[in-house]
Amino acid sequence: MHVAVFGATGGTGQQVVRQALAAGHRVTALVRNPDKLEVRHENLVVVVGDVLDTTKVEETLANADAVVVSLGNTPNNPEYIVSKGTQVIVDAMHRLGRPKRIVVVSSLGVGESKDQVPLAFKALMKTILRKPMEDKERQEAIIKASGLDWTIVRPGGLTDGPATGRYRSGLDPKIVAGQVSRADVAAFVLQQLTDNTYLHKAPAIT
Repeated sequence: MHVAVFGATGGTGQQVVRQALAAGHRVTALVRNPDKLEVRHENLVVVVGDVLDTTKVEETLANADAVVVSLGNTPNNPEYIVSKGTQVIVDAMHRLGRPKRIVVVSSLGVGESKDQVPLAFKALMKTILRKPMEDKERQEAIIKASGLDWTIVRPGGLTDGPATGRYRSGLDPKIVAGQVSRADVAAFVLQQLTDNTYLHKAPAIT
């Protein structure tokens, strides 16, 4: 497949790019700073630009069969960059008429999964993480209303450990947020590109 990746320089995004290339896919990644992308590969095309730039987003989407969105908030980003960027991506996908498949990395604690996180995290959601979580809420609403073939992946606490394949995933509301490696999340995300089990659904992974 040809996969367009947004948020490719983040921890999970880097893993998505690495694993997609290792699986034989072609990848086009939109990045603001190419020096932060640690991957180099003959099947990787890097587009330098901003997710709020429609032209660069369309360039990244050109010829893609599927889209992975792993946007995050950093101190240098504008407010609500995750939801605003996702809206630009969705609008561009509609203008281009393709691709239809989009997998978005969100977070446990968003939407109906708010009771699947520990009390300590709930407290953070109301204070330090209030705006980032609100941004994720807006992002999920955009995706659910997009009319695209979407899946929202909601991981628990992310670590930099290796891919283990030993994680719990699914729609069971009893799945409680624990730690999961970004590598495992990336593997699960890529699995969704060719699996419709969670089409129009938001599975947890932890």
